Order: sequence, then C-alpha cells, then structure tokens
Amino acid sequence: MTAGEAVQTAPARRFVRPLIFTAVLVTVLGLLFGVPWWTLVMAPGWSPPVEVVGTVLFAAAVLAFPATMFLGHGRSRDWAARTGDTLLGVVWVLFTWSALGNLLRIGFGPRAVAATVAAVVLVLLIYGYAEAMRVPRIKRVEVTLERLGPGLDGARVAMLTDTHYGPIDRARWSARVAEAINALEPDIVCHTGDIADGTADMRRDQSAPLGTIQAKLARTYITGNHEYYSGAAGWLDRMAELGWDCLHNRHVTVERGGARLIVAGIDDLTAAGSGLTGHGADLATALAGADSDLPVLLLAHQPKQIGMAVDHGVDLQISGHTHGGQIWPFHFLVRADQPSVAGLTRHGGRTQLYTSRGTGFWGPPFRIFAPSEITLITLRSPAASSR
Repeated sequence: MTAGEAVQTAPARRFVRPLIFTAVLVTVLGLLFGVPWWTLVMAPGWSPPVEVVGTVLFAAAVLAFPATMFLGHGRSRDWAARTGDTLLGVVWVLFTWSALGNLLRIGFGPRAVAATVAAVVLVLLIYGYAEAMRVPRIKRVEVTLERLGPGLDGARVAMLTDTHYGPIDRARWSARVAEAINALEPDIVCHTGDIADGTADMRRDQSAPLGTIQAKLARTYITGNHEYYSGAAGWLDRMAELGWDCLHNRHVTVERGGARLIVAGIDDLTAAGSGLTGHGADLATALAGADSDLPVLLLAHQPKQIGMAVDHGVDLQISGHTHGGQIWPFHFLVRADQPSVAGLTRHGGRTQLYTSRGTGFWGPPFRIFAPSEITLITLRSPAASSR
C-alpha cells in the first residue's frame, strides 16, 4: 500500500465505524422496542385510537431512551440516569416476555397473548423493584481451605460487592446494609468493587455508612471496573478515609489462635487501560513478601481473574461483577463472558472461587430471579475437623 492509499483509507475507516455503530444501535433499539410494540399494540387488532396512542408511547420511549442514557451516564445528570436506567429495565423485561409470548402463543389469540404478557411483565417489574430495593438476604457459605490453620477455623468473612451507589439515593439502604453486616460479627469484611456509579464526592452520603462497619481482624476493599469510570483514585482515598484497607495490588496478614491468613487484593482487569499510573491487576506484586506456606484469600472483582489466582496457588478467590445476571435471562450473556455467574466453584487442584450475585444493582432498579446478597463465608480448617 502506498502512502497516498493509506491516507485515503484512514478517512474511509473513520466514516465506516460510526456508520456500523449507528446501524447496530438502530437495530438493537428496533428489536427491543419493536417486538413489545408489535405484541402489545399492533398484533391484537385493537381499535385505531388505541393503536395510535400505543404507537406514540413506544415512539416517545424510543427517542427518550438514548437521550436520557447519554445525559445520565455521559453528562452525570442523575435525573436522566434514573429515567434511562428504568426505561432500560422495563423494555428488557417487555422484550423478553413478548418474545416468549409470541413463541408460545400456539392455540391462543393475539389479544390473550398481549394480556398475558402485560400481566406477567407488570408483576415481574413490581417484584423486581422490591428485590432491588430490599436489604439483601444473608447468603451463608462454608469453605474448607486445606492450608488453613485450626486457629482460624470458623473465621467469618462478610462479603459485599457491587453496591453501585448511584443516581437513586440509597443512603438509608446503605446504613441498613452496614447494620446487617455488623450483626454478623465478622472477623473480616471484604468489599470486592463496583462501589458506585459516580465520583466519591457525588456519592459521599451513600458511602458514609461503610465507615460504621466493624470487623475483628480486617476491613478490605478493591476496585471494580466501575471505579475506573468514576475516579478510582478518589474512591481509594474515600475508603481509606472511612478506615478500610485498600488492597491496591497488596496484601495484609491476619492472625488468630496462632494461625495466619494472607488477604490479598488486585485491581480490576480494566485498570490497565484506565490511564492511571500504577494501576492494573498484578497478583505477583500483591503477594510480594507473603509467606508462601500460608493460605491466601484473594479479592478480585471479576470471576475471570481466576486464571491468575490458579497460577499463583491462591486458595480462595472471592468476586462479584456478574450480579447473577440481575434480570433474567441476562445471566446467559454473563456466562458467555465469565467462568461463573454465582456460587462456589473449583478451579485447578487448590483454588476455589466464590462469585457473589452482588449487594446492590447496576442501572435498572430491578432484580428478577437474581436476588442480591450479603455473603457470610465461614472458613474451615481440615486440621480442626480431624481433632
């Protein structure tokens, strides 16, 4: 290729990429809004005035959605973010159940399908909103670590993750979550990232209750991917201000009854591309100077960081990020990207991974068939059980 041809190719690419993006965006919006519009408004054969009103409502939603998402998340306007996020949740549920309704409508008239879809969606949205806004249930898990000394048998690790303090003010919810964690009387408390959508200054009131959480041995925090959209350095400073150990590619050692445990943390996978100097997941640095004979509890935001944990002989990695899918059936897409969506899994000969469904929610204020959780992990020592 000559220099002249290269110069001509570059502008062509700059033109083609926005065109492809626009085409994909229009296609996605057309399907998300078009399938419910057809199912609920056009297919049933309602009277013309009903069809006109329904079409106008869907058209207004189609136009409002990208505008509010841009203003909300691109320009940090909380009112717009609340509107856009809610629209996203509503239209996703409408699309999912409209598609299912059309697939399963054999023997049923289009009006019956429309009525059933509308009823199911309404019930699910009410249920999903209640699930999103409630204080999470306590998820109790026991994990045996082969190298854990008997002195730490029964140690209680309280895990919260993906709190996503955001455009909906949940300061009271945050305070109730802190109370629920303190009632567990944990030895170690871990926050595995995605603390908020918004800067530390914007979400100061919502994060304040984290300072009231108590732990006997350690309170530890790592960054998730959303910190790198919202000022990660500010969040590290804020959590340090609230008295938490920020495990920015580092570790602490806890001890009880003569037994010791390494609690290590690494940055999120997205940190390396954030432009922040010194940020990027680095487990070798996090474990530098640690006793290699001691068991390791690793905080890593994304489950797919497990490969690094296996390579370094980590005993237990705890992660969030997936939200358990948050709104069914989104978990199928999450599973395509992550090795685990929720629960305890084993990887390699030693390493176990616990993936939380998350304590809060991102974006749409709904959780459908993916309830939130505060996780209480009880660590077990084989040496203690054999006594």
